[in-house]
Amino acid sequence: MTPDTLTPALRDLLASVPEAPVTSETVSFTAGDTELEGYVARPGDDGPARPGVLVLHDWFGMTDHVKVRAEMLARLGYVALAGDIYGVDSQPADGDEAGALAGRFYGDVDLFRARALANLERLRAEPGVDSSRIAVMGYCFGGSGALEVARSGADVAGVVSFHGNLRTGAPAEPGSVTAPVLVLTGADDPVVPPDSVTAFEDELRTAGADDWQVVSYSGALHAFAVPGTNSPEHGAAFQETANRRSWVAMKDFFAEVLA
Repeated sequence: MTPDTLTPALRDLLASVPEAPVTSETVSFTAGDTELEGYVARPGDDGPARPGVLVLHDWFGMTDHVKVRAEMLARLGYVALAGDIYGVDSQPADGDEAGALAGRFYGDVDLFRARALANLERLRAEPGVDSSRIAVMGYCFGGSGALEVARSGADVAGVVSFHGNLRTGAPAEPGSVTAPVLVLTGADDPVVPPDSVTAFEDELRTAGADDWQVVSYSGALHAFAVPGTNSPEHGAAFQETANRRSWVAMKDFFAEVLA
């Protein structure tokens, strides 16, 4: 990925983080019999082992957006893996295929968690990553995946969901959520209406999770942090203010949990 191949909106997004040396590469790994292909971005300078961040994609799969987010995190000093849930041979060509693929994982929570955890283990194995300082984040479908990692009880330092669906077919068991959780959601997101937020908060209370926060951004629809999204008639649109503020909230959260 090079800036010249990005849309103007994604170039602007990348430029919102001060430029710093970054190296990147595509990596292949497996989850069971499925071949996955991720994208690793890391600070370009030598140094001690660094915290790692797994970034899970939205329902459109391994697009430039998730790779840009990995590059932005690398500029901040993290080793970031833009992870692959679907598999290298199952990237959607359009919204209909994306919906069908995402639906498969929403309907099979065990599979969803297994794919997310395979990506997590690939990040842990990446040279130069401090395996004791790993966080997971994601956008839309990927935000849901990040929350499934938290529900699974995985040993991670923190989890962040950007406009992810908060409902699940397998609510957290008592004692399972041990990682701090930050949910960043749109106050007008039809995918995450107020009753979903309330149900999620009740789920975490019932599970005994002791470190979680939900931030709602006024006027923000679904996919508020994905540049180029402009389908308000379907309840989804990029919103610059919510995007900027949610990124700052994530940075502050990571500065604390990955210190």
